[in-house]
Amino acid sequence: MNTYLILKWLHILSSVLMVGTGFGSAFFMFFVNRSGSVAAQAVVSRLVVRADWWFTTPTVILQPLTGIALAHMAGWPMGSPWLLVSIALYALAGACWLPVVWLQYSMAAMAWQAHEADQPLPAAYWQHARWWEALGYPAFLAMLAVYYLMVNKPALWSA
Repeated sequence: MNTYLILKWLHILSSVLMVGTGFGSAFFMFFVNRSGSVAAQAVVSRLVVRADWWFTTPTVILQPLTGIALAHMAGWPMGSPWLLVSIALYALAGACWLPVVWLQYSMAAMAWQAHEADQPLPAAYWQHARWWEALGYPAFLAMLAVYYLMVNKPALWSA
């Protein structure tokens, strides 16, 4: 197997892990936040933080490294419109994800504290949860658009 195919495999695998972990985490956090179970929220929010460290963070780093290498090896100029828009959307998703990481840590800490004290979640938890969800939608939609652009490489405008 040549270097290009290895990088392509890593790029595809890491994109699936990144978006899949994000979607899976969002699914479980969305529904656990509607469960009414502080114990479940404490456990799930801690696991979501762990998933971000184990899966999302490494893939967020690997994606641009393999993507730039693949574009270079394939002869795609970095000024290609589909590539520029993909990078911009990836940056948008990242700009949403960074505060989400902080929100998740904070939510996990608040949920665990509430669980340990056998108390309801504080109002700050719910404010964080609203921001967490609001930032997740544009990040996920941006990544869906990136998938489209990567697969189709459309001519968006003349370079």
